[in-house]
Amino acid sequence: MNTGKTMELTQEWDKTFAKSDKVEHEKVAFKNRYGITLAADLYQPKGASGKLAAIAIGGPFGAVKEQSSGLYAQAMAERGFITLAFDPSYTGESGGEPRDVASPDINTEDFSAAVDFLGLRANIDRERIGIIGICGWGGMALNAAAVDKRIKAVATSTMYDMTRVMSKGYNDAMTLEQRTRTLEQLSRQRWQDAEQGTPAYQPPYNELKGGEAQFAIDYHDYYMTPRGYHRRSVNSGNAWTITTPLSFMNMPILTYIAEISPRPVLLIHGENAHSRYFSETAYAAAAEPKELLIVKGANHVDLYDRVDVIPFDKLEAFFTANLK
Repeated sequence: MNTGKTMELTQEWDKTFAKSDKVEHEKVAFKNRYGITLAADLYQPKGASGKLAAIAIGGPFGAVKEQSSGLYAQAMAERGFITLAFDPSYTGESGGEPRDVASPDINTEDFSAAVDFLGLRANIDRERIGIIGICGWGGMALNAAAVDKRIKAVATSTMYDMTRVMSKGYNDAMTLEQRTRTLEQLSRQRWQDAEQGTPAYQPPYNELKGGEAQFAIDYHDYYMTPRGYHRRSVNSGNAWTITTPLSFMNMPILTYIAEISPRPVLLIHGENAHSRYFSETAYAAAAEPKELLIVKGANHVDLYDRVDVIPFDKLEAFFTANLK
């Protein structure tokens, strides 16, 4: 099994957002510490010279670089940074088999591998590299910043701690009995997968059947409509492997969040997001310097692509001040 498999990178513009004439765009690939080849989009301010600060961007959980992370990357490149939006291991155009599986460890590593790549570029100052994590990659970004001291500043947008939600349920409502039953089922699924030689997959993501919670409708409105649909996205009618939650259920990735200090943390969340509590408790656990910015009237998905809602001016000010 070749986990370093190089994917065929699409050269035409197939993003969910319009191409900016203020930036130069390039498809790139690099390997992480586990030998998996990651595919990414590199955005650079047009006509820039000298060594610039850089930002690596990932997320949301189950998304691809042609969606939110690419939008953020292009917008931040317009504001003077070299940016990199990457597909996490096992997803999108990145390598790794089987397809569409996630890992709190390997996906944290993906951020550090992006920092490796950026730090080797001749036009990037390796002492001025930051990261942005969106949704589930917000938690990965905080974990990466805690362990990787090369990361000088970290911002998250509409952050999810995937290890917390998978191990404890929404609002930590999962009982020990429910957790035990889930782990029993997932453990036994491993025998079925081993017998088949390939993993079984969950039902298609974000297809509506009626009666869903509002946040599920919001996800559908992004991932399953022209607004944000992308054929390679797990969330656009594809699915994670059934056993994906196993490694998340006993590995709390925000244990060491206070160790990001003295490097700064910026947490951005929508006022009306069902996930707001993740950023609030992360903020409480983090050490100074830290800031929690609540975007008035915004829900979880608004911060994926609503350019009039995403506080890009704040992100620009944060990284300009902390990657100087």
